[in-house]
Amino acid sequence: MNIENLKKLTSIYGPSGHEEQVAKYIISEIESLVDEIHVDKLGNVIARKKGDGPKLMVAGHMDQIGMMVTDVDDKGFVRLTNIGGINPHVSHGQRVVFKDGTVGIVFAEGSADMAKLALDKLYVDIGCKNKEEANKKVNIGDVCVYLHDFLETEETVSVGALDDRIGCFVMMEALKQIEKVENDCYFVFTVQEEVGIRGGKTSAYRINPDVGLAVDITSSGDTPGAKRFKISLHEGVAIKVRDNSLLSHPKVNEQLVELCKSNELKYQMEVLEFGGTDAGGISLTREGIPASCISIPTRYAHSAHETVSKADVNAAITLLAKTVEKKFEI
Repeated sequence: MNIENLKKLTSIYGPSGHEEQVAKYIISEIESLVDEIHVDKLGNVIARKKGDGPKLMVAGHMDQIGMMVTDVDDKGFVRLTNIGGINPHVSHGQRVVFKDGTVGIVFAEGSADMAKLALDKLYVDIGCKNKEEANKKVNIGDVCVYLHDFLETEETVSVGALDDRIGCFVMMEALKQIEKVENDCYFVFTVQEEVGIRGGKTSAYRINPDVGLAVDITSSGDTPGAKRFKISLHEGVAIKVRDNSLLSHPKVNEQLVELCKSNELKYQMEVLEFGGTDAGGISLTREGIPASCISIPTRYAHSAHETVSKADVNAAITLLAKTVEKKFEI
């Protein structure tokens, strides 16, 4: 794995609506690998690698979850609302960082019912003694994200923002492996997925693809006491069958499975009972687009310690590269 690329990609501040620096980095890394790049009005990066076959859209989202300032009280404590799926129990005790580098500690009110902890019972301490001092650093509408460290073991990588920088990483690394495409390929690095699959919908409308693929994380069912879910780390790339936004097109999945078999890639079939990806937005574009999702099994999603298997990520890279090289038959 290109660990340095992944470290850089996950270190960039980029909550929903603030993906500009992520986009800038991705463009700098892939511009020599594609035929043309366009950034649309919403901020989606659309990179085209021309081919004579069907129009294939591959989407991975650049944004990460975050929290937005709603108020600063007289003592300088900051109140927040969510940008995407924030779990108050996961957030309690974490450090967060704002765009300008201001760091704070998230904690719960002393009277909060920890069994029923809600986001409105959390505050951020940025080390200020009053509102006037705090407002020199943060103001209403500012957004923070989890402050995280990059942890690499022999088998895994753990860091925040893997949802979905790992999907972007897979797309970037696949572009380096592609020899000749048999599809007209659009690699789209989307915005605002965490707040309603917005960039995936608008970019798909522009491209009007014949086939759509998302590259995103999925959950795992292999940790102690986890909800029953037949997806595990180290057992291969996952091919989505369903989630709450999508019933994957059978013919798209048939080709993905065949490519896994012919390239001796470990794979798992994913039946997710919640959530959604850009594939859901693509599938409902115009009169409907056959779509599916290449998923990377992930532990501790929407935390500062999202964890993936290196082997699963490498399998996803190979599968995506082989997928865009072979003409889609739909």
